[in-house]
Amino acid sequence: MEMKNRMVKYNISICFIVLLLLNSEINAQIILGSARLNNYLPLLKNKKVGLVVNQSSLIGQTHLIDTLLSLKVNITTLYSPEHGLRGNYSAGEKIKSGVDEKTGLPIVSLYGNNKKPTAAQLKNIDIIVFDLQDVGARFYTYISTLHYVMEALAENKKTLIVLDRPNPNGDIIDGPLLDTNFKSFVGMHPIPVLHGMTMGEYAQMINGQGWLKNKVKCILKVISMSNYTHKSKYMPPVFPSPNLRTYNAIRLYASLCFFEGTNISLGRGTDKPFECIGLPNSTIGTYEFTPKSIPGVADNPPQKDKLCKGFLLTNEAENISKLNLKWLIDFYNASNDTAHFFIPFFDKLAGNSELRTQIIKGLSATEIEKSWQPNLVKFKAIRKKYILYKD
Repeated sequence: MEMKNRMVKYNISICFIVLLLLNSEINAQIILGSARLNNYLPLLKNKKVGLVVNQSSLIGQTHLIDTLLSLKVNITTLYSPEHGLRGNYSAGEKIKSGVDEKTGLPIVSLYGNNKKPTAAQLKNIDIIVFDLQDVGARFYTYISTLHYVMEALAENKKTLIVLDRPNPNGDIIDGPLLDTNFKSFVGMHPIPVLHGMTMGEYAQMINGQGWLKNKVKCILKVISMSNYTHKSKYMPPVFPSPNLRTYNAIRLYASLCFFEGTNISLGRGTDKPFECIGLPNSTIGTYEFTPKSIPGVADNPPQKDKLCKGFLLTNEAENISKLNLKWLIDFYNASNDTAHFFIPFFDKLAGNSELRTQIIKGLSATEIEKSWQPNLVKFKAIRKKYILYKD
């Protein structure tokens, strides 16, 4: 067991090195919001500053915390999203507040029972800088953290600065709109699964559409990027979360995350999370894998220690241009226990009960996708009011 875990960690390290080498060329022209220091340092002068950050919050190879401290910015509090300040907690794992060992600064966890900063947790700050690498999917929880931070700051009359980063799926707008009756931390707003917006644009939409409690408005400043369009290919230089370790996984994520609401494994606990899908005794597919416990990455993955059979989808990622329902429908149709194929969490991910019902009724992917189109047209018209970059 120990040797297998070491091999998985070794493969993760190799993937990370390759990713860095590829990124240096592909991402070279994009200037991130965080790198445009002259645009936001004056706003931090003589202010008590809080940071919503994690392992992705880099300027070059230096963490934003270290950069701002070196520039004598008065950072008083750190706030951490799902997966923690250093990104070393697996999905859904409870995160406690504490102290950052490197800087001695207090850390307030914004995941678990404390998703929204309290007035007491904001008492020692004037302004919050928000810098997280998103992946552009509605159920990726960093945009939910953004909502709650904006709401808390609005209620306490404090300011938010969003340092904008690319959306690696920014070229796709697709999927069913969320029915607000299904609102949860994996889906808070009436948007499609893939929304085609950056964090900065999304923050503007939250404000503009009056989505904060009691329609309060956050004092918001977005530090935009240079040389970025929604069609720009972008590979984050560090993993945005423990199980999204490659560009292929990020591109497949929105389509495969639906499997989190089923009994199918999507590769958590392997070296191909979100690049493969399978089930013990599957009657379809030929790719085999066995999920294992990997501390901080996949502590108790679905189908743990069971040989699964299904598909390796890595090569499909390059051709992703929309949400792909075919894999989900294929596994449902091949199931010998369709009554227990879906678990209640599926409707939260879908943002409605209709998608599950459509699949059970036997609708094709094309028929289901057609049902989304009227709402997608309306969403795209609203989205135009808030975008900062060319499509």
